[in-house]
Amino acid sequence: MDDFIELFINYLLVECGLSRNTILSYSHDLQIFTTFLISKNISDFDRVRPDTITSFIISEKKRGLSINSITRTMVAVRMLYKFLLSEGKLKTNPLTLIDSPKLWQRLPEFISVHKIDDLLSVPDTKTKLGMRNKAILELLYATGARVSEVAAIQLEWINLEYRYMRCRGKGSKERIVPLGTKAIEALQKYLTIARPEIKNSKGSTYLFLSKSGRPLRRENVWVLVKNCALRAGIPGKVSPHTLRHSFATHLLENGADLRVVQEMLGHVNVSTTQIYTHVGKHHLKAVHWQYHPRK
Repeated sequence: MDDFIELFINYLLVECGLSRNTILSYSHDLQIFTTFLISKNISDFDRVRPDTITSFIISEKKRGLSINSITRTMVAVRMLYKFLLSEGKLKTNPLTLIDSPKLWQRLPEFISVHKIDDLLSVPDTKTKLGMRNKAILELLYATGARVSEVAAIQLEWINLEYRYMRCRGKGSKERIVPLGTKAIEALQKYLTIARPEIKNSKGSTYLFLSKSGRPLRRENVWVLVKNCALRAGIPGKVSPHTLRHSFATHLLENGADLRVVQEMLGHVNVSTTQIYTHVGKHHLKAVHWQYHPRK
């Protein structure tokens, strides 16, 4: 089974061009599945039957996993079997008649506009790391980029003159995202004043660096956003993805076209972007008051 999984992972890496994080997730999910099979004395994928899959789903529920987590694992298992069938390694697919658990569609958490202002004002821009942190926060909110995308930005991907950023998303797919005035101002200050003062910065092609001159990791950015949110007094779990949600929500609330937001977020399907079409209660009340004939 390990050989088949290795073959599948190589396929995802070489032919599908999936991101490192996605591939690691698939590897983890398939390891859980094979561990379950071994516990049932099943050592080959071709010995798996539909009732085996059902037992696996039930066991995962008993372990306390959410429906979302189980569904994601089943996606990996389905992809594995589909690949092995196409390669002629297996003759039957035990998942053909098995439905995956239905995902609950959760509305994304987002931050109100005035709270965004509080968050963006937290970094101390009198220090070089404060300038860097300010630029990171402004860029996250201005572009809706994923944390991994921001951590990977190269200097040459930023064009302040023409006000855009090149972004490399999932599957190494590239897209162009416009930059707003505030983000440009923060980036200019960081690039001209702060970054040159960071140790070993001249030898790095990465935009954002740690104080020792190494490229910032996604975990560093996550901690930065969390700490700034705490200092800004923003309740709940705030992460870089919260800023991505806020970016999309605020654009749509102010009349942006859904397809344009889809392009900027790097979503393959517009159905993924449609979850952001929810609006806040204050916006609903304002629209009702403005347009209803019996307001």
